[in-house]
Amino acid sequence: MVGDGPLDLVFVMGWVSHLEYFWKEPSFARFLRRLASFSRLILFDKRGTGLSDRVAALPTLEERMDDVRAVMDAAGSERAALLGISEGGPMCSLFAATYPEKTIALVMIGTYAKRIWDPEYPWAPTIEARERFFDEIRDRWGGPVGLDVRAPSVAADPAFSAWWSTYLRMGASPGAALRLTQMNSEIDVCRVLPTIRVPALILHRTADRCLLVEEGRYVAGLIPGARFVEFPGEDHLPFVGDQDAMLDEIEAFLTDSGHRLELDRVLATVMCARVSLLPDDPGRGATVSERLDRFYVHARQELEWFRGRCFEAQSGGFISTFDGPARAIRCACAISAAAPRFGVDVRMGLHTGECDMRNDKVGGVAVDMCEQVAAHAGASDVLVSRTVKDLVAGSGLQFEDHGKHVLEGIPGDWRLFAVERGAQTRP
Repeated sequence: MVGDGPLDLVFVMGWVSHLEYFWKEPSFARFLRRLASFSRLILFDKRGTGLSDRVAALPTLEERMDDVRAVMDAAGSERAALLGISEGGPMCSLFAATYPEKTIALVMIGTYAKRIWDPEYPWAPTIEARERFFDEIRDRWGGPVGLDVRAPSVAADPAFSAWWSTYLRMGASPGAALRLTQMNSEIDVCRVLPTIRVPALILHRTADRCLLVEEGRYVAGLIPGARFVEFPGEDHLPFVGDQDAMLDEIEAFLTDSGHRLELDRVLATVMCARVSLLPDDPGRGATVSERLDRFYVHARQELEWFRGRCFEAQSGGFISTFDGPARAIRCACAISAAAPRFGVDVRMGLHTGECDMRNDKVGGVAVDMCEQVAAHAGASDVLVSRTVKDLVAGSGLQFEDHGKHVLEGIPGDWRLFAVERGAQTRP
């Protein structure tokens, strides 16, 4: 933590980071000190990178959200502004949408919504281009990988190139860097952005070579009320080039006392369970009511274990919400796997979207859609929307394509996916 300003600011660096080597480059140190001049700046290294412990599997976006919450708790911060650089932006977006009560405001610099080209997002690299970058990491990690597009104005500076090479080496092992980059390629927060309700500022340099300015405009265009500001220059790293213009904009935005918060609308993963009885088995020795009661006791235990919140429970099923999609999937799989022991079949539908939370009730389009997803599930199926699948990149969860479906009252066709059997069933 640096500084003692009136608001907390959590700094989320993109790609890899290293808390000590931030300060070894004078331009980076100057950037951080300026942020700390009007905030209490909270810095951390993501799990598996920098000074944090190395891990066998790098964290998903959901786990990174948990880590930010842990960092805030350790710093005694109940609410903070988030500043995400590049790949840090999607995680900050997901956090702000999921925990608006913890988020004062959201700032993203040189960010994106997804990292693989498709017709609706033509600015991202193709799969072939990403593979070439993966090869560069395999072959050249230890040198100034990616510096030519991230900071072209100083790429020929021997001192900066040497710092960048050391920073990358200290920030991640070759294998971790490759896995992290591969996982980042699967990120897609396009459907998350419209659910953000905190004040948002998106900054981008017009000629950014790493992430095109159109990507920043796209992100800002999807966030209700977001402010988008372009700056001249081609450097992707915000502390390279003219940093003062960006810092002036950030300070003015974060010190604005007019920010308001909407707490009754949040991003959540909704789980809808349709419960039915299996054919009666005389050996069970239990009435229908007893079988259902035992099942619901077990289901509530699983929901508590996975941090789910149950809103409705009745003989025909229940609706629950989660603050992370991977937890929701694993909870659904655990409940579905245990259900036959109670003479019950459960068909699950999951969708991540904006929910209205009022008076211990949950509603909104996300709930309506989730119920329709469940209606398409077969016996013991756990069926998820494309939105859920996109948000669990790197989790190890596997899916089978369940085809496109028309959902009543929901525009367009929706592709659904069935969770493959054997999904991990513990957080």
